Amino acid sequence: MKPKRILITGRDSYIGVSFEKWCNTFKDEYIVDTIDMIGDNWMSYSFSDYDVVLHVSGIVHSKGTKKKKSLYYEVNTELSKKTALKAKNEGVKQFIFLSTMSIYGIEKGNIDLFTKPHPTSSYGKSKLEAEKHIRALECDSFKVAVLRPPMVYGRGCKGNYPLMVKFIKLSPVFQLVDNLRSMIFIDNLCEFLRLLVDTGNSGLYFPQNKEYICITDMAKEIAKAHNKKLIFIKWLTPLMMFTHFKKTNTRFANLIYNKNISITDFEYCVVDFEKSIIMTENGD
Repeated sequence: MKPKRILITGRDSYIGVSFEKWCNTFKDEYIVDTIDMIGDNWMSYSFSDYDVVLHVSGIVHSKGTKKKKSLYYEVNTELSKKTALKAKNEGVKQFIFLSTMSIYGIEKGNIDLFTKPHPTSSYGKSKLEAEKHIRALECDSFKVAVLRPPMVYGRGCKGNYPLMVKFIKLSPVFQLVDNLRSMIFIDNLCEFLRLLVDTGNSGLYFPQNKEYICITDMAKEIAKAHNKKLIFIKWLTPLMMFTHFKKTNTRFANLIYNKNISITDFEYCVVDFEKSIIMTENGD
């Protein structure tokens, strides 16, 4: 069988690099290339040899001035539109766009197919705008798949997970909470992307781990991986919460995708929760 040719737009992105490594473990099934989207040189790069374009290039959450906020739209919206249009015009069969759970604009609650996007940040707004423009390009010969993953974690990831690990390593205590969060381990996301490439399908997708994750349970597994004794208490002082774990109140709230919206025709959760923490912390 002829290998599928995949182009990842966005060099050095965590998901892009992880997906390329994942595909390389399947000998002769995929040919994966990556291009840098900084500047205009990418516009002269031919997409015509590729079956799939995985667009992961973008600006994620960051604080800054209004000028910086405008970069969200320049990169997350306009660059995404240009990339999708180039892919369509040059005969690419499938375009996969990495969007975000942030397009819903909520920090706690349940999200289902009837939940309307209402982004409150420039990040979420720019991603939603990109979704609309890219999906409008779809036709029989150009399939568009949009992913809205929850928090992605894994070895080498950025964001709230490494902040949590840092806090656990430094602190003898952690807050005892009873909450549920949708998350996805990087290997599970990579397998989802691989199988989506195999199907060539279009649509809107919400990949997540099989298990909802309680933040306290995650802290326990992280501590265990580092042979760290951690005391769990019901309340942390406001100073500790502010200093070591920003937005603690919202991070400890429930925020989930309903399981039924993550059902697919293929099984992509290849690593369970406990094993995922061991692999993240120890690299096993």
